[in-house]
Amino acid sequence: MMTGIDLELEADRLREECGVFGIIGHPDAAALTALGLHALQHRGQEAAGIVSFDGERFQTERRLGLVGDHFSSGKIIDRLQGSLALGHVRYSTTGETILRNVQPLFAELASGGFAVAHNGNITNGLTLRKELIAQGAICQSTSDTEVILHLVARSQKNRMVERYIDAIRHLEGAYALVALTNKKLIGARDPLGIRPLILGELNGAYILCSETCALDIIGAKFVREVENGEVVVISEDGIESLRPFPKQQARPCIFEYIYFSRPDSMLGGRSIYEVRKAMGRQLALESPVEADVIVPIPDSGVPAALGFSQATGIPFELGIIRNHYVGRTFIEPTQTIRSLGVKLKHNANRAVVAGKRVVLLDDSIVRGTTSVKIVRMMYEAGAKEVHMRISSPPIAHPDFYGIDTPEQKSLLAATHTLEEMREYIGVDTLAFLSVDGIYKAVGFEGRDPVRPQFTDHCFTGDYPTPLTDLNGERGKQKLALLAEAG
Repeated sequence: MMTGIDLELEADRLREECGVFGIIGHPDAAALTALGLHALQHRGQEAAGIVSFDGERFQTERRLGLVGDHFSSGKIIDRLQGSLALGHVRYSTTGETILRNVQPLFAELASGGFAVAHNGNITNGLTLRKELIAQGAICQSTSDTEVILHLVARSQKNRMVERYIDAIRHLEGAYALVALTNKKLIGARDPLGIRPLILGELNGAYILCSETCALDIIGAKFVREVENGEVVVISEDGIESLRPFPKQQARPCIFEYIYFSRPDSMLGGRSIYEVRKAMGRQLALESPVEADVIVPIPDSGVPAALGFSQATGIPFELGIIRNHYVGRTFIEPTQTIRSLGVKLKHNANRAVVAGKRVVLLDDSIVRGTTSVKIVRMMYEAGAKEVHMRISSPPIAHPDFYGIDTPEQKSLLAATHTLEEMREYIGVDTLAFLSVDGIYKAVGFEGRDPVRPQFTDHCFTGDYPTPLTDLNGERGKQKLALLAEAG
């Protein structure tokens, strides 16, 4: 359970979605899955799970906490035998963080065992759940992923792949799904390709995962991205590509480039690191400032700060040092300790900022509370001026596709003008990258208003899919579930 200080540190950041990793055809499938999940840990730190198949039966291990805390044990990996494995790291955007919500979810169906792991959010998941329960379904979790199990189980199709496709036809929203049977690894990406899914290969074994960095850690080769609306079926007979949805233009999530993907990953043929540097360069063109030093807010602001520095010639310096070992607060959070706030995680490098005109670079502002404390810390360390530049547009709308954003009323940009935001944060100047600037940094001339190239609703309010649960007011209802012992 997080303490008040932990919650304070985390509440002002966008929280990651989830990460998936599946492999078929390798004798060390579970061990490689654990390594892949370790590389995807940034996408979810609340829980991790692996399901494997040894030719006769399925084994599963699901734990709360980090991958390295549980899946570095030889005893656990030895128990997950087989050449097929599926893993998941979780940050809960739907459902509490309790063991029965931890993925992959597994069920014994009429056609055999079936495990599924999901990155994204089903925006009609609660509506489907209520319909299933009305028909007699018994739900054991509050995760929207469980709906997929029920839909597969109730499908009247004959083959498992057909049942799987029949199930996902009912889904709205964003999803990258990987499923495991006793013979197949099946991947699916939503019709718009909002969430990413990568196909890789290692010595004849095939992999489906959320990012290319998960391939790098095990020495696997990148094959291609699973396309929007595509279902990929991998078995000992090879790879089969199915297209069960009408063809649409892809609209992947722009936040993969801004924040979520690891800087060393590739997406859409682009280096995430280079795109983030390009965002910094574009920001410098749009909102220049006279200053002595560029200081990133670590770690997310570093690539954009490098780009801003390269474009302006203003020196880049580590004016804020991050403590990577915060973890859970180890002392009782009294008001005195709580008042230290952000210093548990960041500390000013006085030698760099004292007497200087400082430009702080970050990738986003959510509530703004952390920004206030970091700016105050800069002035306390002797900064003469503090300017803030943000390498994305203002976040004025909540997300419903797997990113945990606050309600709109809690988003600073939704309730304040730019000048009001500047005054609230306490900086001399404040500027954001424009929406067109984001698109230019990724390689386009700008945003196509008729056929947008990305899903960018947090900035524009343009939601590309129906929001059935939200619009039907179902999202305000709470699901009943027995609490588990800690």
